[in-house]
Amino acid sequence: MTKSRGPLHYFILVFGLWAGLILLAATFMATRAPDPIVRALFRMVCGLGYVWIVAGGITSWLWRDRIRTVVQSINLDWRLKFILFATLMAMLEEVVTTTMTNLAPVFGVRMGAVYITASGNYLDVVLFHSVIVLIPEFIAWAWLLSRYDFSPGAVFLLYGLTGTLGETLAFGPQNIGMLGFWMFVYGLMVYLPAYTIPSDRSVQKPGVLTYLSACVLPFLPVIPVVLAITKGFHHPGFHFPPIHGRP
Repeated sequence: MTKSRGPLHYFILVFGLWAGLILLAATFMATRAPDPIVRALFRMVCGLGYVWIVAGGITSWLWRDRIRTVVQSINLDWRLKFILFATLMAMLEEVVTTTMTNLAPVFGVRMGAVYITASGNYLDVVLFHSVIVLIPEFIAWAWLLSRYDFSPGAVFLLYGLTGTLGETLAFGPQNIGMLGFWMFVYGLMVYLPAYTIPSDRSVQKPGVLTYLSACVLPFLPVIPVVLAITKGFHHPGFHFPPIHGRP
């Protein structure tokens, strides 16, 4: 997803192949797993993968220049446009995930027996579980991009790593094996927003420590938001019972 075929290009290619293998495995499980709960879960994963990663990724790549022209023509500060655009992309991704959760009966199980979002209500998902937590990360990235010359491909990879780390901390170490998949789920939220920012801004070249800190720094402003939701509003983590199924 970078213009030149540098190291970032090959990293993205490797993660793309990783995501493809995961999607193939999920497709196999979606059709062959003996347990209907497991089949339904993997059908939801396939829905997210084929719609958001495959269709969304191809569209982002093919339309990136046209989209950049439109976004750059909007008379707003580029940092605000980055935050709003990334928020819009995250909301679109949650349209896909919430739809998959609500398709449980189509996938052969009752609603709530299996799910990939905390709720079947889209507004509840974005306002109390997902996008509301991601917005502070987008604000942190707007600040980083105002100081450092990260390429769109670098933003894609770094935020993909941040997303994978978040999934691992929230839902367990098995998500490390899903790195290629999560890399694209989260990376596609910020790739186009990063691609549309002006290249002539006054920034400095990031060093190794800057790249490493960019994976973790976005978590810091998330902490008060999470505390407000969980401790202040006492909002439940999931609105469904635990998933019971066998692989």
